[in-house]
Amino acid sequence: MKRAAVCFAIWGLLNVPAFAAQHWSVDVAKSKLGFTVNWGGEPFVGMFRAWKADIDFDPADISHSHAIITIDTGSEVSGDSETDGGVKGAAGFASSQFPTALFRTTAFTHKTGNDYVAVGTLSIKGVSRPVTLPFALTLAGNTAHVVGKTQVMRTDFHVGTGEWEKPDPVAHEVTVNIDLTATKAP
Repeated sequence: MKRAAVCFAIWGLLNVPAFAAQHWSVDVAKSKLGFTVNWGGEPFVGMFRAWKADIDFDPADISHSHAIITIDTGSEVSGDSETDGGVKGAAGFASSQFPTALFRTTAFTHKTGNDYVAVGTLSIKGVSRPVTLPFALTLAGNTAHVVGKTQVMRTDFHVGTGEWEKPDPVAHEVTVNIDLTATKAP
């Protein structure tokens, strides 16, 4: 009888669900992911049409929260097809050789109110660098709205090589912009 009770107790412990944050489904049609860089003294704004987000986040349990954002670098658009060709080309994202960029969080921290920071690694063209992404989170029922931005150095990722490596006409500092709307997954 004791053996059965011990086996039952062990089975019960093994079947306790792991801690997990709430999963969110991003509405790509209502969301934007892109970048801004100073190009020839003017802001150049690029957006990615194709990307996916795997986000598990709970403000009450950020230690179990995580996110992975996968970006199709060949989906960049700005409204200037000639420039977009260069941005996606060998001197830019080299999209044919490196079709995706990846942001993977390693931790979240809560600042104050609705302000958080995602700490993670950004990988572009096979180069990975640590990145912190401050963002504001607004929750309304089952809907979340996240707005954030951070700066990265494009040259850290070998984006803008050859004649484009200098900071003129294209600045080295690039602002990554996110504006995501998501709903709690059932």
